[in-house]
Amino acid sequence: MGSRQRFEGLLGQRLGRRFGWLWAAYGTSALGTWLAFGAFPLIAIRVLHAGPAEVAALSSVGSAVGAAVAVPLGPWVEFRRKRSVLVAMDLARFAALLTVPAAYALGVLSFLQLLLVSVVVAAADITFRAASGAFLKTLVPAADLLVANARFESTAWTTTIIGPPLGGLAIGLLGPVATVVADAASYLLSALGILATGGQEPRPERGDTTRLRGGDLLDGWRFVLADPTLRPLFFNSALFNGLVMATQPLLAVLMLSRLGFTPWQFGLAFAAPSVGGLLGSRLARPLTARLGQHRTMAASGALRAVWPVGLAFVGPGTGGLLLVIGVELGLIFCCGVFNPVSATCRLERTAPERVARLLSAWSVTSKASTAALTALWGVLGTVLGLRPAIGLAGVLLLATPLLLPRRAAAPLAEPEPTPSHA
Repeated sequence: MGSRQRFEGLLGQRLGRRFGWLWAAYGTSALGTWLAFGAFPLIAIRVLHAGPAEVAALSSVGSAVGAAVAVPLGPWVEFRRKRSVLVAMDLARFAALLTVPAAYALGVLSFLQLLLVSVVVAAADITFRAASGAFLKTLVPAADLLVANARFESTAWTTTIIGPPLGGLAIGLLGPVATVVADAASYLLSALGILATGGQEPRPERGDTTRLRGGDLLDGWRFVLADPTLRPLFFNSALFNGLVMATQPLLAVLMLSRLGFTPWQFGLAFAAPSVGGLLGSRLARPLTARLGQHRTMAASGALRAVWPVGLAFVGPGTGGLLLVIGVELGLIFCCGVFNPVSATCRLERTAPERVARLLSAWSVTSKASTAALTALWGVLGTVLGLRPAIGLAGVLLLATPLLLPRRAAAPLAEPEPTPSHA
């Protein structure tokens, strides 16, 4: 019986048919995202002949403006049926992305259009994440949230492994816009999968609230900052993710321009280590069962911070490539353990009627901090040099474990979901 239960858990059967559809929808859209990895910068460079500043703006400005647009959507999502919001955000991303190949075919594609599409996609992505966390909490019993989050994490790393190579092949055969079409199609399929989850979802009640007030926009941040466990986790997440992502453009310039690595070697250096994410996500549940949630987060959160400083010492040739793969493998393995455990902690410590606002605030802060730090490290890379800037980010990352929760917190008691806030 134990073997059968493990087998069913692997297939997702134990969490039910509705979760299975949600999981399939997530995997489809994640694969589409990674198929189109780097598509916008490539289109900007090869089709629109954009310069470095414009290419950087696609990631930094697009994400920052998208995050600002998403701020009022958090409270709005809280009082809407979450499945309807998920479908709407998928369709919004589908429609926005589809304008790119259409404009390309007509010969009217512009950099401004790429920037606007990136803003729409970023805002829809934040809103989708906020609604999906709240929707997941209604589909899965509290005891199985870690199982569900670990499956999402393993799916994310699987698509990271196979997506970029397939996307590169598609670009080589069909041109730079081909993967944008695939990405758009993946969101349409995701919307159909979410619709297939079925079931009844009553409309959440507002109580005596008839419209959004100015204070409602900040509710998500107030919830986070008032919780002694989520508050340090929030700051740790924003700083860690921002510093890691800020060095990626510098590392790309260092490897592809200064050290002479080919594009396929650069892709291999970041795709192959994603196997570590698969292993880490599979270990998240047994480690939590053995060590407890707090100790697992503390250990994996501290260990993931020690790896990135090694990227400052990458050299040319096979040795340099193996160094990057080794550093990324260690980093991604630790993230594979940490991410589902921390995501489960967020959901466990948040009342159902607050999940969307909290997750929206979390995503907005993450995107905004990443955009700001990416822009800052672009300046530091120019002033200090590529290696010193990468090394500085690595040294600062060593301090991020100090922001993790220092003690285990008792689980919050909360009522079972009722139709008023399901």
